[in-house]
Amino acid sequence: MDNDLVWAVRIISGALRRAAAESAETLPGGARAYLVLMALAEAEDKPPTQLELAGQVGLDRTVMTYLLDDLEGQGLLLRRPNPKDRRARHVILTDEGRSQLQRMRTAVAATEARLLGELSEQQRAQFRDLLTRVALTAQRGALGD
Repeated sequence: MDNDLVWAVRIISGALRRAAAESAETLPGGARAYLVLMALAEAEDKPPTQLELAGQVGLDRTVMTYLLDDLEGQGLLLRRPNPKDRRARHVILTDEGRSQLQRMRTAVAATEARLLGELSEQQRAQFRDLLTRVALTAQRGALGD
């Protein structure tokens, strides 16, 4: 298992997924809610459409519709018609959604701190940067860009 990327990513991913699920256990969709709220927070200057959001978080568009219905019902997001295409809707994070996301991020950060505990601050920052770059490359590939 030394330097086996598949093994390492699987173990880390599992720990973070469990932390996200536990932090979102009171929300519809659990860990999926975390992913959706994170994506919306990152895109506040340019709200995505439902279809774009589904692609960003890797969910089937039908599943995304039901999840957004539930999250909107809890006041965590809003859907507004796209002025350029009335068939599409932009998804917007509400203040309550931001508050819930912050609560979840705090809980997940505790797990991250334990996982990265053997690394220096510089190594943690470098690890996050490198992992994010790889994730963005993987996302672009998965979306066919």
